[in-house]
Amino acid sequence: MAGQPSSSALPGAAEPRPRAGVPIWRVGKPDALLAGAVETARKALLEAVDAEHIGRHLGAKSEGERLVTHLFECLRPGYRGWQWYVTVARVSRSKIVTVSELGVLPSENSVLAPEWVPWSERVRPEEREQAILDAAAEGVAAADEAEDIDDDAAEETDEAEEALEAADAEAAGITDIDDEID
Repeated sequence: MAGQPSSSALPGAAEPRPRAGVPIWRVGKPDALLAGAVETARKALLEAVDAEHIGRHLGAKSEGERLVTHLFECLRPGYRGWQWYVTVARVSRSKIVTVSELGVLPSENSVLAPEWVPWSERVRPEEREQAILDAAAEGVAAADEAEDIDDDAAEETDEAEEALEAADAEAAGITDIDDEID
């Protein structure tokens, strides 16, 4: 359908959102020498991981100019759907492939924690209403407690002021006695 906009260009069409932990690969043709370095990538992975945990080669993705990432199945227990990655690079005009990085990444098929959802959207309406009532009751109790504390503080302040006035009066009386002695 030439001339028609794609579904992602239509107003209101939802763009696919990237999932947490899943890289967005750069588009481009991978370097032929690096893309063919599957055995070099596998050997590097074998230095870090047991052979029984490495599955078949899944593909090579271009990361940039003279930079390719090879993906392998991860067969390690507990990592279902994950993929080993080995990033290889080479210097311009060189035929030597260098391993830059390796590790494990979740894929679209791996078990990932669900996206965070705000509390107000996770809780059933009746639970939310009860939580609001509980919070209001706690707020009333906290307000009463704060009022009691304020009253106690005011009483302590009054007592302190009275004691200070008494001390001042007593000091004034002593000063008067000292004046009489002189």
